[in-house]
Amino acid sequence: MGIQLGMPSIGSPPSAAGSAGCAPVSRDSGVPDGGPVAYGSAAAAGVRSADGLLDRYGRRATDMRLSLTDKCNLRCTYCMPAEGLDWLAKDRVLSAGEIIRLVRIGVDVLGVRELRLTGGEPLVRADLVDIVAGIRSNHPDLPISLTTNGLGLDKKAQALKDAGLTRINVSLDSLHPDTFAQLTRRPFLPRVLAGVEEAARVGLGLIKINAVLMRGINDVESPDLLEWAVSHGFELRFIEQMPLDADHGWTREGMISAAEIRGWLERDFMLTPDPRQRDGAPAERWEVRRRSAPDVVAGIVGIIASVTEPFCADCRRTRITAEGKVRSCLFSHEETDLMELLRTGTGDDEVAARWQDAMWGKPKAHGMDHAGLGDADYVQPDRTMSAIGG
Repeated sequence: MGIQLGMPSIGSPPSAAGSAGCAPVSRDSGVPDGGPVAYGSAAAAGVRSADGLLDRYGRRATDMRLSLTDKCNLRCTYCMPAEGLDWLAKDRVLSAGEIIRLVRIGVDVLGVRELRLTGGEPLVRADLVDIVAGIRSNHPDLPISLTTNGLGLDKKAQALKDAGLTRINVSLDSLHPDTFAQLTRRPFLPRVLAGVEEAARVGLGLIKINAVLMRGINDVESPDLLEWAVSHGFELRFIEQMPLDADHGWTREGMISAAEIRGWLERDFMLTPDPRQRDGAPAERWEVRRRSAPDVVAGIVGIIASVTEPFCADCRRTRITAEGKVRSCLFSHEETDLMELLRTGTGDDEVAARWQDAMWGKPKAHGMDHAGLGDADYVQPDRTMSAIGG
C-alpha cells in the first residue's frame, strides 16, 4: 500500500506500455540514462521474484538499511530540533521477530547481500543484541553493520561482537568537547570516544567514522579528524549535509561541498583515488598519505557527496523505516507499508511482492525525475534522517 507523505510524485507517470527490460545505467553521471521502462506493479512489468529488488531504471537493490527505532539520545543540529521529535509508540515499531523475518525475506527471497541496522539510535533498543543474534543465526555469512552515535557502545560492544555483528559506523563530528556539545546539544564526547575505543578493543571489524562538516563550526577540524582516524586504523567518511534536517535550515550555498573538503584535507595530506572498485558504495574513497611520508599509505578516507556529486545511477539501497515502511529513495515522498502484511498473517511471497512493487517505483534521483538537491523543484521530505533511518 503506497502512502503519500505530503507531496504527490514529481513529474507525469510514464506510459504503462513498453518493454519490461531494464534501461541502461550510466556510470559517469549522477542519474541513469533513458526513461523508465514501465509503470505500475513489478509483476505486471514481468519482474519475477528471482529478479530481486529491481527498479524501472535497471538498478537492483542488494544493500538493506533497516531502522530499529526513531529515538535518539543526541540532538544533532543537522538532524533534529533541540526538543526532539514525537517518538513512535512501542507498538508502532517493528518487533524483533518482525525485523528478523524481514531480513530473512530480503536475503532468501529478494537477493539482499548486505545489511545495515540504523536509527535513530539503535543502541537504545534493549533487544538489539537479540536482534543481531537472530539475524546471524539465519544468515551465517551476511555482512551485518550498525550505524550508531556511540553512546553506550562501550557497554555493548563485546555482546554485539559475540552476537555476530560484522562492523560499526560511528557518527562523530568533532574531537573537541565544546564543538561536539554545540553540534549535538549534549556534552557526551568522552562517552562516544569510550565506545569507539571498546569497539576497537573487541575487534568489531573495520570501524568507520561518519562526520558531517558544518560551516563555521567544525569545518576547520577536518584535517585533525583525518589524522586521528588514520592513526587509529579507522576509516573516516565525510558526508555532505543533506536537506533532511527537522528545522529546514539547509541551504545549497551554506553546505560544505566535497570539493571543499578535499581542498582542506590536501593542505596536510596527499589524496589519490582508491584503486578498488566503488561497487555501488556511496562514498568515493581516497588513499591518504601524509606529506611528511608521501610513499606510505596511512589510511583511507571517503567522501559521500550526495548533493554535489550524486551517485544515484548506481544506487543499490533499499530502506525500511522503524515502523516497517519501504522507502525506495532517501528523498522519497512515498512509502510502502510492510508491517500491515506482517501483522495480518500474510505469507513471505506476498510481502516480497509488495516490497518489489515499492522498489520498482523508485524515482530516478533525489526523489524526483532528475538529480538536484537544492533545485527549485526539490521538496524536502516531511521525515528527518532520524525518522527515515540512514
